[in-house]
Amino acid sequence: MKTRSTLRSLLGSKAWAAAFLLLFSSVELVAQQASPVLTIDRDRLLAETQSGSETIAELERLAQALAAENAEIESALIAEESALTEQRATLPSEEFRQLADAFDERVQQLRAEQDEKARQLNRQREEAPTQFFNEVAPILSEIVREKGAVVVIDLRDVFLSVRGIDITDEAIARINANRGETE
Repeated sequence: MKTRSTLRSLLGSKAWAAAFLLLFSSVELVAQQASPVLTIDRDRLLAETQSGSETIAELERLAQALAAENAEIESALIAEESALTEQRATLPSEEFRQLADAFDERVQQLRAEQDEKARQLNRQREEAPTQFFNEVAPILSEIVREKGAVVVIDLRDVFLSVRGIDITDEAIARINANRGETE
């Protein structure tokens, strides 16, 4: 029994704290040395670099312009439909039918055109991150070589890691600096 109480006193809260700090600091030291695995926050890289944030802003501008165009078209069609409805009482039914069919055809055509524009915008949104990462790949590859790593994993796919293997801040700074050199 004395052995247990002695062991408990040796492993008191101070001992646990010291052991934790020693373990954590040694893990951080290892991470500061060469690590074959690095992590990066792809979302931050896209959002916090100049070129990435400009890409996001341009896509948002295009989306707003399409929404405004759709609202303008909708307003014009509502006015045209209202005028057509008012003419219904004064026009012969065959003439009204022709006007109504022409209106419906125009609505269908406009809807198809606007749907295609929306699909194109969605494709741009899907392709933009890939295009961005292809453009910055040489800078990321340089960091990987300098760190002696063999792989970079998206931070979203990592359950637990040490800070020393995250290259996001360094990558953002280099990408922004490189952009300044190329302009």
